[in-house]
Amino acid sequence: MDHIVQTLAGIVGKPYVSDCAEERYFYGRDPGLMPPHAPDYVVLPRSVEEIQAIVRLAGREKIPLVPMGAGMSLSGLVIPQRGGIVLDMKRMDGILKVNEAARYAVVEGGTSTGKLHAHLNRYYPRLRFSTPDSPAAATVAANVMIHGQGRLTQQQGFNSDMVSGLEVVLPSGELCRIGSCALSDDWFSKGPPLPDLSGLFLGWFGATGILTKVGIKLYPRKKMRDVEIFITDSPDFVPGILYELTHTEMAEDINIFAQPLPLIFSGNHHIVIYFTGDSAEEMEFKKRTLFHALDGFIKNKDGGFMTVGEGMKKTLLDMPQRSATTFADVTKGGGFEYSGPIVPIDRYPQCSRKLDELAVKYDLKYHATARIIDKGHAMMFAFSFTFNRADADMLNRTRMALSEASEYALSIGGLFWKPTLDEQRIALEKMDPQTARLMKRIKEELDPQGIMNPGNWEGI
Repeated sequence: MDHIVQTLAGIVGKPYVSDCAEERYFYGRDPGLMPPHAPDYVVLPRSVEEIQAIVRLAGREKIPLVPMGAGMSLSGLVIPQRGGIVLDMKRMDGILKVNEAARYAVVEGGTSTGKLHAHLNRYYPRLRFSTPDSPAAATVAANVMIHGQGRLTQQQGFNSDMVSGLEVVLPSGELCRIGSCALSDDWFSKGPPLPDLSGLFLGWFGATGILTKVGIKLYPRKKMRDVEIFITDSPDFVPGILYELTHTEMAEDINIFAQPLPLIFSGNHHIVIYFTGDSAEEMEFKKRTLFHALDGFIKNKDGGFMTVGEGMKKTLLDMPQRSATTFADVTKGGGFEYSGPIVPIDRYPQCSRKLDELAVKYDLKYHATARIIDKGHAMMFAFSFTFNRADADMLNRTRMALSEASEYALSIGGLFWKPTLDEQRIALEKMDPQTARLMKRIKEELDPQGIMNPGNWEGI
């Protein structure tokens, strides 16, 4: 099919298209455990018009098309399950607009979170966005597409909740704008008071369209930021502690972690509380309020605050945090993956005990982490395992542990986050049948030829 390569080269230029084995190998896998599958072609567009031409070509030739950010989801969401064209967005990395007064930015579909972070630091030091803890190469568009999380998740919800507008190339090749930008040049709302059509694209993993521009809400950057850690030795106390902390509305972010190594952490659950302010007085007031919120747990000797040394504080205040990278190579094999279901905060004890059980059952090193979402309405609980990629038996044990964790999370009322194809299938089988039929109708209406990232949300 040389004519496909030639046509793609005519669209984007010969240096930006390949069907060579080395590129196909690289684009056929991600850092997680999903089996690889090579694409037939890789293409790097530079404009919306080029993307439209590629989509129309894929439609005419009935070639699968997989849009890709940095490929860091760990869940196989951009592995081309049926070959076809991987459309790498990295050349479309412009920061098109920052409206300081209305607090939003507009970026192209391949713009990395690191580039936006650096741009705001340099030119708009009083503004920030919800920076995820993924590597800085992760893209803004891919992060919101998977309902990503960041440093403002506790206050504002998923990063997809912070979208203020979308520009999308539909599977037909047509260009569509979603939100206030459909009526004007202003990108301050992704929907309301209009019907919110962003749900046709966010969470669909590129199966309904390609995000070419994203409006993202910005938030005040405070002058000061600090962190404290509250420790309890029982997971049963964690939901109550979280309830009291979120009730103060003083915390910017709240994370929880538990792990057996190093021994200083063993047997304890660490609630990490971030707070910000513009003055020493404000910081002291917030710190005092957060401390007093947990007086009952301290008096009952159910927990207490630990001293956070400068070295540990520096690590915790990093954005994004690099500690996950260290954990990923604990087994010296470069393998790390987690199942991170979204659950109500009162399910923390159950998830914690299940993780302990899975680690023993499958003989794996683990790390538990959780992040509060939307002022305590839910949390992400990560069943995290590290493994040696050269050890086939360990890979298999990790797969079985993650599969069991996913099934368990669903059984206690959780929702899959960044679901693999297997998890998508399980979710479609379990959900209300009419809901599943509605999702199918949406996918078929937008992509009747089934060319967009096939395999995702198909229930196969």
